[in-house]
Amino acid sequence: MKFSSAIVVVLGAALSMAQAPVASHAPTLTKAVAPPSVSGTSMQVTGKLVARVNDAVLTDRDLLREMFAIFPYARVHNGFPKAQEASIRKGALEMLEFEELVYQEAERRKMTIPPERLKRAEAAYRERFSNNEEFQQYLNVEMNGSMQQFRKTVRRSLLIDALLKSELDVPSRVTLADVRAYYQNNPKRFTHDEQIQFQTISIMPDEKASNEVKEQARKRAEEALRQAQATHSYEEFGILAEKLSEDDYRVNMGDHKSVERGTLPPEALPVLDKLKPGEVSGICRFGSFYAIFRLQARRPAGKVTFEQVRARLLEDLHKERYNSLRSALDKKLRTKATVEEL
Repeated sequence: MKFSSAIVVVLGAALSMAQAPVASHAPTLTKAVAPPSVSGTSMQVTGKLVARVNDAVLTDRDLLREMFAIFPYARVHNGFPKAQEASIRKGALEMLEFEELVYQEAERRKMTIPPERLKRAEAAYRERFSNNEEFQQYLNVEMNGSMQQFRKTVRRSLLIDALLKSELDVPSRVTLADVRAYYQNNPKRFTHDEQIQFQTISIMPDEKASNEVKEQARKRAEEALRQAQATHSYEEFGILAEKLSEDDYRVNMGDHKSVERGTLPPEALPVLDKLKPGEVSGICRFGSFYAIFRLQARRPAGKVTFEQVRARLLEDLHKERYNSLRSALDKKLRTKATVEEL
């Protein structure tokens, strides 16, 4: 694998993980109200049905609201990323179906919400609006002007959250003893190879480019090296990388953060091994591409202590248990229901 190709693959995987729809549950009561339509997205709200869960129907308005809960940045970016919109829609629809199944199960169990709690929840939800006029507009658009429908919606949200608390939140809790046992029983997870943090400036002409284009790229690499060797800090090299580099890490000052030695392309290791922290390499050629390295830091192989990972492990194990229980609950509820996507 060419070094430049490895850069692209690693970054692409990171972005995919960052943008994938989350499977966990966000309380329905706190979800933002979606506008009737959003420019930049292929979805326009008309009130049409998108799914049926037993006798309940879910509309495209419900779906768009859930999509905003998954990807709230759509509000400021005039829509959802085209490459991610389908997966966001799929995740939102699955969440809508899950919530409806949970609500119907809560009703089947005849779960109740104390009147005072319902009243407090209604008041808390109304406080999210700047003024009464804004709340009335919400009622007209989302609840057909009906306070009764608003109260039903609040009650529905509370029932969903109550059932999920008993079925998921409480059973998925993790104790410090659980975390310590996991740490002791999985020693390999907490050992690490030598870690290397470095920055790059890459000049990347197309491999099929003409000789003239490749010659121009070589000259750009030589000029980039001249400027890189004149830098004296992480910030100076990073600013130059943002300006000159053609690899995807340019948006992060050319910084690859800490990477385990074993995950790096073999072609890069001889270059990095010769550098001391703060030093800049010469021009390194990988196929038709050119790269300049700056070593930021090395971290020797070792094992992280329990105290270093305790907080993260506590959170990770809780999420793992929660998601496992959620998946099992979803499967169980679906086996007893009729779910149809329209």
